[in-house]
Amino acid sequence: MKKKFSDKWKASKLPRKQRKYLANAPLHIKRKFLSANLSKELRKKHGKRSVPIRKGDTVRIMRGKYKKKEGKVIEVNTKMQKIFVQGIQIKKQDGSKVNVPLKASNLQIIDLNLEDKKRIK
Repeated sequence: MKKKFSDKWKASKLPRKQRKYLANAPLHIKRKFLSANLSKELRKKHGKRSVPIRKGDTVRIMRGKYKKKEGKVIEVNTKMQKIFVQGIQIKKQDGSKVNVPLKASNLQIIDLNLEDKKRIK
């Protein structure tokens, strides 16, 4: 029986294979896809270019309708590969407000949640 996810897969130019790899990856690998680059100050301070986003981080939106807005991460959905930011909401037809799901690649971390000492060594 063929496995749903192959850990032997290295790379392909075909977008369908790239999408399949992203969609079928297990959660511990999908978590790494939810990385965002750090601001210039944080890069100098920690010596890293990007880290996975966590709840409690402060992020700046770099692309799309909400460009240049900042907010705190309230939820990270690893299964859907989406991030929800405080204050970024849309109004539904019935008048209720709902959080907008964002891609991690469109965000920049401007303040890290360092409650966990092992997060950045």
